[in-house]
Amino acid sequence: MNRMAIDAAGSRLPRLAFAALFATTLATAIGNTGLISVMPTVGREIGISDFLIAGIFSLSALMWAISSPYWAGLSDRRGRKPLILVGLCGFVFSMMGCGLVVLAGLDRMAAPFIVFLAFLVIRSSYGIFGSASATAAQAYVADHSSGEARVRAIAALGGALSLGTILGPAMAPFLILPPAGLAGPMFLFGLGGAAILLLVAVALPRDTPRYLAGPGEDSGMTARDIWRDAKVRPFLLYGFVVSSAQAANTYTLGFLVIDRLAVPPIAAQGAIGIAMVAGAVAGLVAQWGLIGIGGMMPRALLRWGAALALAGNALIVLLPGYPALVAAFALVNLGYGLARPGFSAGASLVAPDIGQGAVAGALSAIAGAAIVVPPIVAVMLYQLFPAAPFIVLAGSLAALLIYTLITPALAEFSASVPSIVSCER
Repeated sequence: MNRMAIDAAGSRLPRLAFAALFATTLATAIGNTGLISVMPTVGREIGISDFLIAGIFSLSALMWAISSPYWAGLSDRRGRKPLILVGLCGFVFSMMGCGLVVLAGLDRMAAPFIVFLAFLVIRSSYGIFGSASATAAQAYVADHSSGEARVRAIAALGGALSLGTILGPAMAPFLILPPAGLAGPMFLFGLGGAAILLLVAVALPRDTPRYLAGPGEDSGMTARDIWRDAKVRPFLLYGFVVSSAQAANTYTLGFLVIDRLAVPPIAAQGAIGIAMVAGAVAGLVAQWGLIGIGGMMPRALLRWGAALALAGNALIVLLPGYPALVAAFALVNLGYGLARPGFSAGASLVAPDIGQGAVAGALSAIAGAAIVVPPIVAVMLYQLFPAAPFIVLAGSLAALLIYTLITPALAEFSASVPSIVSCER
C-alpha cells in the first residue's frame, strides 16, 4: 500500500490490521457502487419502475441508519473485530441473494413486482447487518490512534471508499457475462466479499476496546449523548447534508446518463460506469492528493467541499450533453471528497475518547439515513423535471456553505487533515 502505511506518533495500528480494514471498506464499496451502476439497467430490463429501484436502496439505508447505533454500542461491549465480521457476512449474503433474485427476474421466473419484493427484503438485510462493519472499522481505528494519526487513518479509509467507487462501476460492465448476465457482477462481488471475510478473520487482531466497561461501570456515550454534544453536533449536521446531496447525485446519475444518450438501458451501461469512475477518481484526488499533499485544513475542507459540490450541480443544470455531465459529476465528487474527511475526522477529534464508538455509530447512521429519502425525492423530482433535483441540491449546498461560515464550531476548527494513514511496522 506504499505511502499509505508510514510511521508517525500517536498511532498503535499495525500495518496488517489497517490493510484488513482497508480491504473491508474497499470490497464493500466495490460491491455497492457496482450494484448501483447496474440497477437502473436491471430495473428497466425486468420492468421495475425507477421509483421502486430507488426505494429498494432507500429501505436498505433506513435499516442501516436504525441499526448503526446498536452495532456501535455492541462493539463497545464485545470488541470491534466480531462486528466487522458480522458486517462482511451481511454483505456476502446480500450480494448472493440479490444475484439470485435478479437472475430469476431476467429469466421471467417471477413477475416484476415479486422480483421487486424479494430484492427489497434481501437488500434490506445488508442495511441491517452490513452497517456493523462500517461502524466497527472506524471505531477500531479510533481505539488504536490519536490526534493526526487518527485523522490520517479515517481519511485513508475514505480513500478506500473512493477507490472502491472507481473499481465497482469500472468492473461491473465486464462482469455481465453469460449465463448470469446482469446478475453476474453481484455473484462475483459476493465471492470477493467472502475472500475479504477470511482475510479479516485471519489478519485483524482481536481487540479489547480502550473503554470497555466492567460490571457497574459506564459503558460510554450513547448516540443521544453524541448528538447533544455542542462541539460534535455541527459536524454531524454538516455531514448529513453532504451525505444526502451525494446520495441524490449518485442515485440519479444512471437515469440521467440513459436519458441524455437516448439509448437503450443496456447500451448505456458502459457510459454510466465511465461517469461514476470519473466522479470516484475526483474523490480520490481530493482525499489522497489535495488533502495529503496539499495539507488542507478542515476549515478549508468544509468550505471548499460545499462550494465545489455546489458548482458541479449548477453545471449539471447549465451544460447539456454527456461529456459535460461527466465533467460536472467529477467536480461534484471533488467537493464531496474534500468535505467527507473534514466532517468525519472533525467529529472524531472533538469528541472525547469514550465517545468514539458513539461517533462512529452516528457517522454510519448518517450515511444510511442520507440514502433513505433523498434518492427517492431526487428521482421523483427528476421524473417531473430533469433539472429539478440538481437545482434543489445547489440551493442546499449554498445554504451549507453559509452554515460553515457562521457556525463557530466549524469556522474555528483548524486541526490538519492529511490523508495518509500512520501505522506501526
